[in-house]
Amino acid sequence: MNITKVLRQNNTNDPHLLGRGDIKKLLAQYSLPAIIGMVITSLYHIVDSIFIGHGIGASALSGMAVTFPIMNILAAFSTLIGVGGATLTSIRLGEKDEENARSILGHVALVNTVNGTLLGVVTLFFLEPVLKLFGASETLLPYASDFLSVYMIGIPVGFVFIGLNNIMRVTGYPKKAMLSSFLTVAVNVLLAPIFIFVLGWGMKGTALATVLSQLAGLVWVLMHFFNKNSLIRFEIKGFKLSGKTIVNMMAIGVSPFLMNLTSSLVVSIINFGLMKHGGDLAIGAYGIINRILFLFGMIVIGLTMGMQPIVGYNYGAKQIDRSFKALRYTIIVSVLIMTFGFLFSQLFPTLIMRMFTSDRELLDISVRGLRITTVLFPVIAVQMVISNFFQSVGKAKIAVFLSLTRQLIFLIPFLLLLPRYFGLDGVFMSMPAADLIAFFVTILTFTYQYKGMRVRK
Repeated sequence: MNITKVLRQNNTNDPHLLGRGDIKKLLAQYSLPAIIGMVITSLYHIVDSIFIGHGIGASALSGMAVTFPIMNILAAFSTLIGVGGATLTSIRLGEKDEENARSILGHVALVNTVNGTLLGVVTLFFLEPVLKLFGASETLLPYASDFLSVYMIGIPVGFVFIGLNNIMRVTGYPKKAMLSSFLTVAVNVLLAPIFIFVLGWGMKGTALATVLSQLAGLVWVLMHFFNKNSLIRFEIKGFKLSGKTIVNMMAIGVSPFLMNLTSSLVVSIINFGLMKHGGDLAIGAYGIINRILFLFGMIVIGLTMGMQPIVGYNYGAKQIDRSFKALRYTIIVSVLIMTFGFLFSQLFPTLIMRMFTSDRELLDISVRGLRITTVLFPVIAVQMVISNFFQSVGKAKIAVFLSLTRQLIFLIPFLLLLPRYFGLDGVFMSMPAADLIAFFVTILTFTYQYKGMRVRK
């Protein structure tokens, strides 16, 4: 079908408006659905933890927290292709290269299917030793094992769903991408309490609800990309893999890949520190805190997801001023959101934590930890947005460097040093300490790169 005809029929979904529309309106148009989708996803994790905390117990929350490093590794491989493919698609559209943009779709579907299957099989085969490697005690091992033994079976479904949903968002359908996220959460929230409270399936029930929800989301996304009226859709020739395309996707996706991979390493070190200075419940406390950090972090990520196609398209079209304008607006809104998160966490920590547990000891650790970890929330927003900006314009090396400063280069030394002097508090203090230094490095890096990027005009 003629591309111009498709765009005329569905002008509101015209990706080429990214190069001429009002930046504020475009940012709202692309960010709001992404933010809603991210908030919905975050609320799904929060509600899941509430079900686990009140339906299974405090140890189950700690068992779930032990799986976080493994989940981060899985997310790393998913985003390597998913985010890389979405970013490359938006750049190709900015270059008016719709044919190559279409071919990326098939690459994402095939490569993520293979990646998900291989990772699922390997993890299931070595499940118990892997969990012990990441700090599971004898008390927590049954909970973590029950969850992952079911969850890993559905990993290929989750990988493909996330990858295709990202492409749907950057090709002019942010609302549809939001609805797919809403669908997965709705299915999960419906099934999880039935599996946990009614059928008594415990952690296995939690995992099964997650897998079935992702399957529902995948069906929704596939219906869109098999529709002949979609600008970017599945074509037979798109499933003919190109080594160059895969390498290009991985080059761009390597930033979030390393970010998630290093996050896995860091969370492992955090868990070992928590276990040493606070025991199993300290790990559970961090698991709860992480849900709150995730909520506000996902809102900022939703903003950067809305910024990504605007920045990528205009960078590809050599309209760099529009890319910088989108960056500026995104930073302002992100800082405001994280400032609210800071105030909310400092003023009402007990109220927040009581949603998850009634265990007094777990509650005390969680409240103190939340106040410490959120003390520099606004600073995190700037670092996250600028790092994503470099990823959106294809400057993968810079994006990787900035991601590593916050999650590896500065955080690990603090995690090894501060607990020696401040015990359990030191584990929590290491996070804002690393955020502050990473913020200054990010500002210096952007200032250095700014003039060189403007030459692209």
